[in-house]
Amino acid sequence: MSIAQRFTRTLAGVALLALVACAPTAQREGTGEFIDDSIITGKVKAALVADPELKATQINVETFKGTVQLSGFVSAPDHIPKAVALTRKIDGVKSVKNDILLR
Repeated sequence: MSIAQRFTRTLAGVALLALVACAPTAQREGTGEFIDDSIITGKVKAALVADPELKATQINVETFKGTVQLSGFVSAPDHIPKAVALTRKIDGVKSVKNDILLR
């Protein structure tokens, strides 16, 4: 086998390894999912900030594979379901995990 053929096979092997390493699993997102989740997180944060009653700076938003987790604090009991409802309206949100507490 020539040096060029060995180089080509090695390069192909490295490329295959890189693709497998970037593949999504149950605990890790793929690149496309990460980007989608980042967009969802941004839209949820924007919706929370746009609501004058919610103190969006006290609500944390994390997204993993379309599931949005809300955590943090609100000052009124009715703000919790309001934050959840705003989140559910965002395109791409598959489910909402609510860990918001009343302060």
